[in-house]
Amino acid sequence: MELSDLYSQKILDLAGNARQPGRLAHPGASSRKVSRVCGSVIEVDVTLRDGVIVDYGHEISACALGQTSAAVVAREIVGTPVDEFRELREQMHAMLKSDGTPPEGKWSDLRYLEPVREYRARHMSTLLVFDAVVEAIEKIESAESVAAAS
Repeated sequence: MELSDLYSQKILDLAGNARQPGRLAHPGASSRKVSRVCGSVIEVDVTLRDGVIVDYGHEISACALGQTSAAVVAREIVGTPVDEFRELREQMHAMLKSDGTPPEGKWSDLRYLEPVREYRARHMSTLLVFDAVVEAIEKIESAESVAAAS
């Protein structure tokens, strides 16, 4: 497969027609991730309530692969329990790094990123949004844990 074959029409459509949620004014936590390989950057904002993601925002500067991941996340994340999102992150890592199966259900559009598996240099930009969201969730949970211990 040629590198240009990665950028299927479906990936280009998802990335090109993505809703740009912007940043949240008062997030529970934020996280910024950068791909050292290609320079893609994403900053995410997350708000949780009772273990469920209730608000999400992002600002992204990435290739079509990173934009596609972020587009699907932005479209589907609100209402997702944090444990489900963590599982999704692990599934995406497994899909790209160890021949795991693509996500299903509301996350099924992420299957279009499966060919990225063959291009290790593109893994990081594709996974940025998942790693950033999980880091933001961990920041919120850590702050809640500290507050509960006080």
